[in-house]
Amino acid sequence: MKHYDYLIVGAGLYGAVFAYEARKKGKSCLVIDKRNHIAGNIFTKEVEGIQVHEYGAHIFHTSNKKVWEYVNQFAEFNQYINSPIAVYKDELYNLPFNMNTFSKMWNIRTPQQAKEKIAEQIAELSITEPKNLEEQALSLAGKDVYEKLVKGYTEKQWGRDCKDLPAFIIKRLPLRFTYDNNYFNDRYQGIPIGGYTVMVERMLEGAEICLNTDYFSKKEQFDQMADQIVYTGQIDRYFDYCLGVLEYRMVRFEQEILDCENYQGNAVVNYTEREVPYTRIIEHKHFEFGKQEKTVISKEYPSEWKKGEEPYYPVNDNKNNELYEKYRQLAKKETNVLFGGRLGEYRYYDMDKVIEQALKAAEEI
Repeated sequence: MKHYDYLIVGAGLYGAVFAYEARKKGKSCLVIDKRNHIAGNIFTKEVEGIQVHEYGAHIFHTSNKKVWEYVNQFAEFNQYINSPIAVYKDELYNLPFNMNTFSKMWNIRTPQQAKEKIAEQIAELSITEPKNLEEQALSLAGKDVYEKLVKGYTEKQWGRDCKDLPAFIIKRLPLRFTYDNNYFNDRYQGIPIGGYTVMVERMLEGAEICLNTDYFSKKEQFDQMADQIVYTGQIDRYFDYCLGVLEYRMVRFEQEILDCENYQGNAVVNYTEREVPYTRIIEHKHFEFGKQEKTVISKEYPSEWKKGEEPYYPVNDNKNNELYEKYRQLAKKETNVLFGGRLGEYRYYDMDKVIEQALKAAEEI
């Protein structure tokens, strides 16, 4: 049985960055993943000549120059700027909430008019201490923005009424008083030309990779194959849920190939009515300014997660965070196991933060 310096459980972004750093130091790595592909949730696949984001839209953005230079070793990035739009009934609005949004909503033109309108609506509500997400959002943006652009979308995303969601989920709402549809404030933004899978492939060069391989099917055997384990799966699963099951949300994707060149004119269109069952439609070709004769769209349906299904993002309320902290204490006792990534650390991470954490861990080790 071959022996390695590192067994990396999960071929997603965290595992790939760690593997690259370990290989640079001459370390041997075995990377295993239960899926039939590398790159985790940033996996892209070519369909009709279009790079399709199989697990939802991933737009790379960061203000960290070191991270930006790091990813540019592995891929050339295009100049895609994320400028989603939102549909509410028969109305269409720009996101994030900016002067284009407010102008359409209230037929106004100046930032002062927008600020006065929002302040007037907030004052009418007289909410001093928000007790739930609905009150928090209303106290930040007023009734119109909340009811048309926040309420339905959020309830679909979390599967709960906004009155039943904790206020801290929306700590702030990005109200911008400029005519700027760029969703992110980060200095660097784009998507790798040719997709994320190729980028991750380059990170994993030199490591041995085993796909369709479940770590827990032969855990004892795998543990003996390496001096140290980098584990990027669910932390509660690692400990066989001994303290209880952490909650996650999952997303179901409904993909269609359409016989038209351009379906919706934008990569990301959110549907903010509760009555529309999906949260958004992604048209993948627009991420790379595609001119193909056909197009590929994906509708996204959030749902409750159940054991055995693919978790997407943690439910970081007080109850789950307290349970995670107990698991984290257990993890500290596993001296030869590093827990990393959104599942290993039970935290929602943007891609740049995943890379930061993996680089930090590799440097410390």
